[in-house]
Amino acid sequence: MPAQPLLLRIAGLALLSLWGSPVPAHSQESTIESHWGQWRGPLGTGEAPQSVPVTTWSEQQNVRWKAPLPGLSHSSPIVWGDRVFVTTTVPVGPIRERVPDDAPGAHNNAPVTREQEFVVMALSRETGEVLWSKPVHRQLPHAGAHDSSSISPASPVTDGELVFASFGSYGIYALSLDGELVWQVDLGDMQIKHGHGEGSSPVLYGDILAVNWDHEGESFVVALDRGTGKERWRAAREEVTSWSSPIVIESEGKAQLIIPGTERVRSYELRTGKLLWQCGGLSHNIVATPVFGDGLLFVCSSYEKRAMFAIRVAGASGDITGTDHVVWSRRHRTPYVPSPLLYGGALYFLNHYQGVLSRVRAADGEEALGPFRIDGLSDIYASPVAAAGHVYITDLEGMTVVLRHTTTQPEVVALNQINDKVSASMAIAGDEIFLRGERFLYCIAQTAPKTPPLK
Repeated sequence: MPAQPLLLRIAGLALLSLWGSPVPAHSQESTIESHWGQWRGPLGTGEAPQSVPVTTWSEQQNVRWKAPLPGLSHSSPIVWGDRVFVTTTVPVGPIRERVPDDAPGAHNNAPVTREQEFVVMALSRETGEVLWSKPVHRQLPHAGAHDSSSISPASPVTDGELVFASFGSYGIYALSLDGELVWQVDLGDMQIKHGHGEGSSPVLYGDILAVNWDHEGESFVVALDRGTGKERWRAAREEVTSWSSPIVIESEGKAQLIIPGTERVRSYELRTGKLLWQCGGLSHNIVATPVFGDGLLFVCSSYEKRAMFAIRVAGASGDITGTDHVVWSRRHRTPYVPSPLLYGGALYFLNHYQGVLSRVRAADGEEALGPFRIDGLSDIYASPVAAAGHVYITDLEGMTVVLRHTTTQPEVVALNQINDKVSASMAIAGDEIFLRGERFLYCIAQTAPKTPPLK
């Protein structure tokens, strides 16, 4: 049976933590946890620990600003200080013949018929004004992407001093906060399974930017120097295409780079690239990004087979497949595209990319209640996020359901619709939500109600 929940306070708001695991309480100082500087947020788990955002909005309510974005990208926004950073690709020049797509098994791919400008942008957090827009590369792409994706789906990352953007085959770039190009690196062309496009976001830790390069050619992971872009190390990987993003965790005083793959989820020593441990059991087409907390790593896949398992990282060495380092596993209702959310001792995840939600106790995988069908949502590509006792899930049609984080059946607090399609995951910083659609970037926050004109 679930343990009695603990009553805690965050930003003056009383919150229940699920199954006795406390929701972290933090000061309101401007720490890294008050920003959203990377894919999956400051903790890498989907949680905004210092935020108390609104739970209701529409095109007419609680939209502080709405900024049109050029081109198309499904990358998620990041937020630091007074700026919001996004990436995009903008078609330029005359229409050409479609880029041949000769990848074996290619289907459902969007045609590429024009050159693309690969662009990094900074917008004012207060007003949505474009502060700068920097084209870093222009090229006719050598391949397209799946029609549910885009040519530039990788999310940028920042440490508040530099902004790093990976456009995969079209270059890795570091820019100043004012949009000046600091360095660029060309790692070659990726040959992606079925021609479905690239997807892995880079991860930044200290002075290392790590980029995963799993594709149908020679796969590898590379660690780049944050300041210069020079290679610190490179490790070959016996892997095929994946779209998941690497994460960095700390265990026993050591930073580990975690990368899931078809053959193995592997851990590398971040400083040297040394392989520390590995574990098999996932499927092909790895998309979801792992999460880590309280010493457990949660990895998942859902393509030819469903697979999710929790790995106790401390003491792991060599091949840990089938050992007691795999604390628990499951083979049903696992996520495919959306990454799991780790929040308040619970792991939230969607079935494949559909509106069926599971919530398990992170420590042992126990699913006391559920699954829960979320009415009103269709295809879901964005990953769920959480803040201030609420879970936010957004579908492709721009509908966001807000659920209350409780020990009982999740309670629907609100259904919020915007007039845009949404594949990018939400960012939350301060008390503001940044939601990127295919046409607009929304800043969602408390606004004064509109007063009807006097008659």
